[in-house]
Parts: sequence; C-alpha cells; structure tokens
Amino acid sequence: MNTQLVNSLVQIIQSLSEEERMFLDEKLKKSDARAAFQRLIELGDKINARREGQPFDPPLEDYIRQTREERNEQHDQLMRSSVPKSEAK
Repeated sequence: MNTQLVNSLVQIIQSLSEEERMFLDEKLKKSDARAAFQRLIELGDKINARREGQPFDPPLEDYIRQTREERNEQHDQLMRSSVPKSEAK
C-alpha cells in the first residue's frame, strides 16, 4: 500500500473548502453510479448470453406480479395468524 500517497490525499481533502468537498463528493458518487450501471449492463449481457437470447418464460413482468401476489398472501396469512381470534371480530 502506498501510505505516503494516501496521507497526501487525506491532507489535500482536509484542505478543501466545504464547497470543494461537496463537489468532490458529487464526482465520487457519479463515478460510483457509472460503475454500478456498467456492472448491471455486463450482468445483463451475461444473462442474455447464457439464455442464448431467449426471452424469459413467463415474462419478467408476470413473474414479478406472481411473486408479489404470493408474498402478499404470505403476509396476509401471517397477519391473520398473529391476531387472536377474539380481536379479529
């Protein structure tokens, strides 16, 4: 590890004004967002290659709706089972 470089960077960052620090923070966040977006694109390409371009069956929208309905039903059952019958009336 280049500790001298890290220490120099810390000194430089500490010497920045509040406005400069905010600008640096924005730049770093944008860089992180771009990297995350690129990872998503790469992952999508891998999935598409593995599926040989075949669409999902069922379509993703249907799968998401179905799993949401299942989750909601599980939640409803859990809520019904946690309320004593005397309170449910």
